[in-house]
Amino acid sequence: MLRKHQILSLASSSNPQRNLNVNSLKLFAFSPLFTSTSTSTNPSASPDSSLTSELPDIPSWVSKQNTGTQPSGHDDFVIPSLATWIENHPKVRLFPTKKPETPVEKITKILKCPYPSPEIVVQALNASDLSVSDVSVDQLLKRFSNSWISAYGVFIWAKTQSGYTHTPELYNFMVDVLGKAKMFDLLLVLIEEMKQLKGYINLDTIFKVMRRLANARRFSEAIEVFRRIEELGVEKDVMALNGLLDALVKGDGVEHACEAFFELKGCIPLNSSTFNILVHGFCKARRLSDARKILNEMNEQGFQPCTVSFTCFIEAYCREKDFRNVDAILDEMKEKGCRPNAVTYTIIMHARGKAGEIGKALEVYEMMKKDSCLPDSSFYGSLIFILSKAGRLKDADEIFEDMVKQGVKPNALTYNTMISSSCGHSLEEKALKLLKRMEEDSCKPDISTYAPLLKMCCRKKRMKVLNFLLSHMLNNDVSIDHTTYTLLVRGLCNSGKLEQACAFFEEMVLKGMIPKGSICTMLVDKLEKEDMIEAKQKVQELVPNVKEPKITV
Repeated sequence: MLRKHQILSLASSSNPQRNLNVNSLKLFAFSPLFTSTSTSTNPSASPDSSLTSELPDIPSWVSKQNTGTQPSGHDDFVIPSLATWIENHPKVRLFPTKKPETPVEKITKILKCPYPSPEIVVQALNASDLSVSDVSVDQLLKRFSNSWISAYGVFIWAKTQSGYTHTPELYNFMVDVLGKAKMFDLLLVLIEEMKQLKGYINLDTIFKVMRRLANARRFSEAIEVFRRIEELGVEKDVMALNGLLDALVKGDGVEHACEAFFELKGCIPLNSSTFNILVHGFCKARRLSDARKILNEMNEQGFQPCTVSFTCFIEAYCREKDFRNVDAILDEMKEKGCRPNAVTYTIIMHARGKAGEIGKALEVYEMMKKDSCLPDSSFYGSLIFILSKAGRLKDADEIFEDMVKQGVKPNALTYNTMISSSCGHSLEEKALKLLKRMEEDSCKPDISTYAPLLKMCCRKKRMKVLNFLLSHMLNNDVSIDHTTYTLLVRGLCNSGKLEQACAFFEEMVLKGMIPKGSICTMLVDKLEKEDMIEAKQKVQELVPNVKEPKITV
């Protein structure tokens, strides 16, 4: 734990006028108060499953044009201290070599091609000499989780293999992939199939379905799934009800959650979490008077408001930068015997830091010590973010090292904060070394780890390192999503790498991801200015409603 003189030193040296531009830093939401997710920290890729680059081939409709652009000296540059790591990292062999390809490499190459339907994916896999015994289906599904056609094609192909049966966990994973892609008709077919298998549908399955429906704002259908839950072999109890309410609240449907609550509260025994979910939902919607009504209902039902209940109000007031009411809620908590926890203090410190009150944010640590509340990785991550945002990178580094000394292991969120900060300040070597350290610590990266690194590489025109990062993503089974494709197309356009931008744009569209209008217009405009007429026309064919660039005289 940081010693008092350290934290006071940080507070006393805060400079409110020193606020560097760190727009690439992502804000962290500390609102999952009722549900938690576990993340495996074991490396998922073995040497045999290593692949290279997910960098798509330059489309023929771009590469055969004489653009007049030449590779720059930035393209192949690699920082010397990282060269060995990058060069020795397992890569996909895009061209034949003497070393035979592994089965996973072969299947990944097949799946990287765009297909119009899962059935065509199955045909392509059946035409190969591969069988399901050669590969890990779980790994492939994760690797292509943001390309539902490829993932579902693998799922169907594996299911038809003799001697192989999908586990309930893989069915649940596929349910989530289809739900995320809003392929609800296929999802319902899969649920019916799971129902016939007996015992394959569990509470986790129901949670996934309700959450994806609620995220798509199909609130009534999510509620209907809950009503029919017993037909699917799952008990209609308070855990299931809380899952429904949580899904509706997180899908911005607190009104629907409240209606479901009043409809069902008489037939299902409730617990304090039931009320806290609704309190959180109304606080999130800035309807604090309704949140208070739920607290009253909570009391009437014999449940006392707890730390979670009051933390919801604190988070709401923090969003408004209403720190007077934040202090009032803290006093109310103490009067009622509810001690703030690490989540409470993290929310307050984070809000103070975002408001530019660095000194006040750092004082929160002293409050924690007085309450004998130990900081966790989220608290440290928030503190690092605040210091980085203020341009105090040395202090942030000291906090990062100190948390390790205090026995708090950095998690993906902590590393992501450090990497994002480094990229935001163009500290390329530091950012990549943090990714390497993350790998050495067996801390599995996620899409948020790579986004700032990819953005930095586009900005600096580091094509070789970009290629490496895409390979690193694939080896860690991190699938490129819509947001990442958008980032790559935008970044490469801005850097004048139009061929590569077109390659990612085509791959994005052919995977069924619809680009935003602004991205289409940007790409068409850049191609127009470079007189790449054929490429411009092809982009307009890929997305027919793309607007023509404005011609200025």
